[in-house]
Amino acid sequence: MSRAIPAAVLTALGQTEVEPFFALRLNYDGGAFDVWTGYGDRVIDGNTFIGVGDILQIDGLSEVADMSATSVTVSVDGVDSNIISAALSSPYQGRSATIWFGVVGVADVVEVFSGFMDVMTIQDSGDAARIAVTIESKLVSLQRSKGLRYTSQSHQARNGTGFSTDTFFDYTAELADKEILWGRTDENK
Repeated sequence: MSRAIPAAVLTALGQTEVEPFFALRLNYDGGAFDVWTGYGDRVIDGNTFIGVGDILQIDGLSEVADMSATSVTVSVDGVDSNIISAALSSPYQGRSATIWFGVVGVADVVEVFSGFMDVMTIQDSGDAARIAVTIESKLVSLQRSKGLRYTSQSHQARNGTGFSTDTFFDYTAELADKEILWGRTDENK
């Protein structure tokens, strides 16, 4: 996917010493979980991200030239038991997640991945815990069936009251076994 990289980020990447970072936002119903791979707090787009250093790991982040759906696994090591219980009690599947790339000393960041949280795994060894979340690309939704049918009931349920007078699909069931004479008459069977 091509994207515009701000000039300030490009200039910083051309320096002899570069301090890159990643920032992660997981959107839960109760609010966003914002962390970055540095130390201390960092403000990105008006939101404060908490520095977690190198305990945040991002696996599978890659560019693809085609329109294939990819996934990224984000994991945090050494997680407190309060965070584990919050993670277990909060609905997460289908919630949005975004990953940015930036350079320390530059306010601009580049969005490198966005998608939806899918699977969360928790490994607890007693003294330390690890939470990993798989984030699927937004393109995955194009590969899933919508579960819609060519029936009047499905059409009305999807469109609610907006198309209650639409009768387009009312006769679909009758067409299933209908013999249609195309290019001939009844006498030429």
